[in-house]
Amino acid sequence: MLSSMVKEHQVRQQARKEEQEKRRKEAIQASSSLTHALVDHLNVGVAQAYLNQKRLDSEASQLEQNATNFQRQTSQWLTLVSSFTDSMKEVGHVQNWATTIEADMHTIATALEYAYKVEQQTGSGGGAAT
Repeated sequence: MLSSMVKEHQVRQQARKEEQEKRRKEAIQASSSLTHALVDHLNVGVAQAYLNQKRLDSEASQLEQNATNFQRQTSQWLTLVSSFTDSMKEVGHVQNWATTIEADMHTIATALEYAYKVEQQTGSGGGAAT
């Protein structure tokens, strides 16, 4: 009787150990599945963040290139406007010079005309008196 109780106890203990081992394996498998599911879920977010970062880097590079092109074009425009301004100043100087020459020529023409009239009056009046 004692020996059958011991054997019965050992059989139950062995059954419990097997059941416990089975449950331990199921728990390990379940935690492994949970871990994989969590990692997969996190990887989706990480992959999306990586793609977003890659797109941002590309757009930042394009923006930098556009800014460089804009700076170069602005520099060219400034050079062109400066050249145009200098040309306009030269035109203004030439116009001022031409106006001054025209006024001087008008003064000379007026003086010559006056001298001619005076000479005509003196020459005609002097020739009639002789």
